[in-house]
Amino acid sequence: MKINWNYIKGLLLLALVVFLYGFSINKNSRKEVHEIVIEFEEGNNLFMNDQIVNKLLIQNGKTVKNQAKSVIDLHLLEANVLSHPMVEDVAVFLTVDGLLKAKIKQRTPIARVLSNTKSYYIDKQAKVMPLSGNHSARVLLVFGDIKEVDISKIHILATAILEDEFLKKQIISIQKVPNNEFVLNTRVGDQEIFLGKIEDLNHKFKNLQSFFKKTMTDKTIENYTSINLKYSNQVVCTKK
Repeated sequence: MKINWNYIKGLLLLALVVFLYGFSINKNSRKEVHEIVIEFEEGNNLFMNDQIVNKLLIQNGKTVKNQAKSVIDLHLLEANVLSHPMVEDVAVFLTVDGLLKAKIKQRTPIARVLSNTKSYYIDKQAKVMPLSGNHSARVLLVFGDIKEVDISKIHILATAILEDEFLKKQIISIQKVPNNEFVLNTRVGDQEIFLGKIEDLNHKFKNLQSFFKKTMTDKTIENYTSINLKYSNQVVCTKK
């Protein structure tokens, strides 16, 4: 009987590869996390810092640093970080050399509510964000008796303003007034813009832009104290 040495060599080689792979996996699993690296996406507005995130990277009641890589629950750590109201998204992973990396995307505020009871941000996803001691965002200010039901309305209004290059530069604050109506305050001219309810915004803003274009061209913008957009197909203004 002829022995197929090539077949035997192949089996031995396969067994060696499996052994080395298993040995490598076992050795790697016994390694400990020797350092935590935190990276922030779009990191110019750092509402959080490394210290805050490190307090969230907790497993079994203690930091994951110096724990074995084999016991690290990455899904748990991601859930811990995502529970923070400043965090929009996070990815946590381990590297071969024992680093635990957390890549964090912070929420993006578009308005800051200043009410009688509390102050907070509203982000681009209509989520509530707390204020931060590390950073203060320059966003639209919102005043008045703001309730939870108003958050979606403010989000719609602030988004519409920020998506328009002209209005984004001109409108500096939003005020909620009785009957669930809103008033806008301007940067140039210091007028109050009576918007009314959050409806038909595109039409109202087109009327507003036409008014500003005309009055800024003929330099009469300073002659007015208020601009009323509540009426269809017209802009009603009050002169000084």
